[in-house]
Amino acid sequence: MTQLAEVYGSVASIGYGLAAIGPGIGVGLIFGNGVQAMARQPEAAGLIRSNMFIGFALTEALALIGIVMPFVFGAGK
Repeated sequence: MTQLAEVYGSVASIGYGLAAIGPGIGVGLIFGNGVQAMARQPEAAGLIRSNMFIGFALTEALALIGIVMPFVFGAGK
């Protein structure tokens, strides 16, 4: 029985690692495009930066939800 729990924990860790790829790519795109936009229009840097951080927060929320879900679904087993 403990061996099954160990396998389940490993699968959950691998699943979260795969799920973190999406938000990681998203954060990279957000900041890369934000820096490029600020370089093109320096006068709009404040607005671009605030929108960039809102996008970052929403994208990072996906990663935080992904780290919690294996514990939520695995608690009943």
